[in-house]
Amino acid sequence: MSNDTIANMITYIRNANLEKTKTVQVPATNLTRNIGRILLQEGFIENFREHHENKNGFLVFTLKYQGRKKKPYITTLRRISKPGLRMYSNHKEIPKVLGGMGIVTLSTSQGIMTDREAREKKIGGEILCYVW
Repeated sequence: MSNDTIANMITYIRNANLEKTKTVQVPATNLTRNIGRILLQEGFIENFREHHENKNGFLVFTLKYQGRKKKPYITTLRRISKPGLRMYSNHKEIPKVLGGMGIVTLSTSQGIMTDREAREKKIGGEILCYVW
């Protein structure tokens, strides 16, 4: 396991979607909590809750599927800014994912937020990941 908690979380969710499992456990950090809050707010997951076990905290994400074939709501998660190469953007240059259908998650001076919120508040930051 690497030190990149966002990449680990994305990999856990991506693997759970491939297996079509209902829940996935992610180590609890402030960063994963905030990204989970955004995924819940944007409708990509059903719910998430915190679970403590022997001093270790986990976030349990309940993933959303649609139809009888269980097509996942999250089709793609992509990590953009990596520990070896950080990607920053001002509010005018924040990319749009699928013409606004997906979301860009940013780490700003006012916390972690979506691209729409950052454009509205006119602040830029580090581009963490794309979700669609």
